[in-house]
Amino acid sequence: MNALSQPLFLTVAHGQLEVLKDCASVLTDSTASSPKGTAILSHPHPLHGGTMDNKVVQTMARAFVQVGWDVIRFNFRGVGQSSGVYDSAQGELEDLLDVIEHFAPMGPMALGGFSFGAMVTAKAVERLHPARKIDRVVLVGLAVSRFVVPAIESSLHNSTLLIHGQDDDVVPLTDVMAWAQDPVMPLCVVPKTGHFFHGQLPLLKALVMRHVA
Repeated sequence: MNALSQPLFLTVAHGQLEVLKDCASVLTDSTASSPKGTAILSHPHPLHGGTMDNKVVQTMARAFVQVGWDVIRFNFRGVGQSSGVYDSAQGELEDLLDVIEHFAPMGPMALGGFSFGAMVTAKAVERLHPARKIDRVVLVGLAVSRFVVPAIESSLHNSTLLIHGQDDDVVPLTDVMAWAQDPVMPLCVVPKTGHFFHGQLPLLKALVMRHVA
C-alpha cells in the first residue's frame, strides 16, 4: 500500500470489495485543479498470491498518479478483506464492472491490469465498448495462455498499451504475439525481462506514464 492510499470498502452483491484510492491531487505536485480522470487497475491471479498491492500494479498506479489520474485499486472476491470466493474470471469480471460503475460511472476513464488482471480488463473492455468511452487501456503480462482473452477492438488500438517481457516464463511471449495478430495490434516487448518485471519496474513505469500522460 502506498503511504497516502485511502482505504475504502464497496458494497456489492456478494458482500464487499476492499479498495484503495490514490488521488492525483495528493500524490503529485500537479497544479491542475482536477484529475485527468479515473484509472481502475486489476491485480494478478487470486489463487497465486495476486493482490492490489502487487508491485507491478503499484508501479502502474504510481505512473497514472504522477501524470494526473486518480487511481482505484481493489482486491477481487476472496482476496484480502474482499468477500466471496474465486470464480474463474467470471465473478472477477463482475467485481471490476461494479468498481467501474461506482467509481467511474462517467467522465474520462482508463482501465489497466497485470496478468490475470489484464485478462479481466480485456473482458471488461469488450463488455463496455462502445457504450462506455474508455480513454486509455494498459495491459501488462496479459494472461492469454491460460484464459480465452477477447481481442481489443481496432478502434481502441491507439489508446491501448500492451506490454510484455521477452523472457516471460508464465505467459510465453509467442502466445501474446499470436493473440495480438487478430486483429493486428502493437506490442511493446521489454528485452531480458520476466513476467514480474524484476529490475525493470522503473522502465515499466516510464512506458505507462508516456502512454497515459
